[in-house]
Amino acid sequence: MSTPPTERDYAIFQAGNVVLQSGRTFRNMALAYKTFGTLNAEKSNVIVYPTSYAAQHYDTQFMVREGGALDPSKYFIVICNLFGNGLSSSPSNTPWPDVGTRYPDVSYFDAVQVQKRMLSELWGIERVALVYGWSMGGMQAYHWGAMYPDAVERIAVVCGSARCAPHNHVFIEGARHALMADAAYQDGVFTQRPVRGLRAMGRVYAGWALSQTFYRQELWRQLGASSLEDYLVSAWEVSFARRDPADLLAQFWTWQHGDISANPLYGGDLPKALASIRARTLLMPGDHDLYFQVDDHAFEMQHLRNAVLRPIPSIWGHRAGNPANQPEDRAFIEQQVNELLAWKNPSPSA
Repeated sequence: MSTPPTERDYAIFQAGNVVLQSGRTFRNMALAYKTFGTLNAEKSNVIVYPTSYAAQHYDTQFMVREGGALDPSKYFIVICNLFGNGLSSSPSNTPWPDVGTRYPDVSYFDAVQVQKRMLSELWGIERVALVYGWSMGGMQAYHWGAMYPDAVERIAVVCGSARCAPHNHVFIEGARHALMADAAYQDGVFTQRPVRGLRAMGRVYAGWALSQTFYRQELWRQLGASSLEDYLVSAWEVSFARRDPADLLAQFWTWQHGDISANPLYGGDLPKALASIRARTLLMPGDHDLYFQVDDHAFEMQHLRNAVLRPIPSIWGHRAGNPANQPEDRAFIEQQVNELLAWKNPSPSA
């Protein structure tokens, strides 16, 4: 978890009134973003880096560094804050009438459309070299590939999927309902801060985000915890307390409804949506991930035309894809992404 600077270090793209998939109009929709590096004259060095669940760019920008795969000395990197994260339009910062229960459901399809518009309107960017994302960010990368097959050269899906799997849906239900079970949640809104609900949600999440082997080998000791209980209290009971609870529920909705085919382009036909992706695709699940499974990618690989499957060999479970404390996992990810960036499409229109 990163500490935000005292002064705002990001910008806002004002998208105006956006008609969503649901038919609702999101008025004055705002996308928070942060850039690194310089756009070259050909506008060919663009990397889009969407954020993950409950994350803001402060939490994910550690992957951007000179000498790394996401190198700002080579690439123009745009971190897009996903709607519902408290910086982009969210229940916590959206004025009436789109607040609380009236906050509109925002799909990945909606979010990626706004991201694409922003690149075009602010910088004249019509094609990106790479969309890189972890978890919900990986699901957005998949959407980029399916929604804009002619505009994306490469996608890196790190611990993500093309569609939220049934077991993934069930995991989210457990965490979501732990939060909503707090007495502060009444008739679809939080009447006060759900302290017990946030703690309970964190404990539920802890059992899914890391593998059985992580806990068996007591790797939480590497993070400074003195006992398992200390780890749950110090790392997980506080993990989501930094976020607005309505924001957390809004992003859960987006996550559960993630499906690259659930839109007018593909009408729910997932194989068709996968086959439409022309980008060179890197699928990088964690081999011990409990909810974004390697098996899900095995199905997707049957329909992708230009993809490689490179599971991360790590007992850190889902957290393997967000290697803030795992140098070996980070080295593996960056090696795979560097190879992806070195790949050249012999026929961009193919």
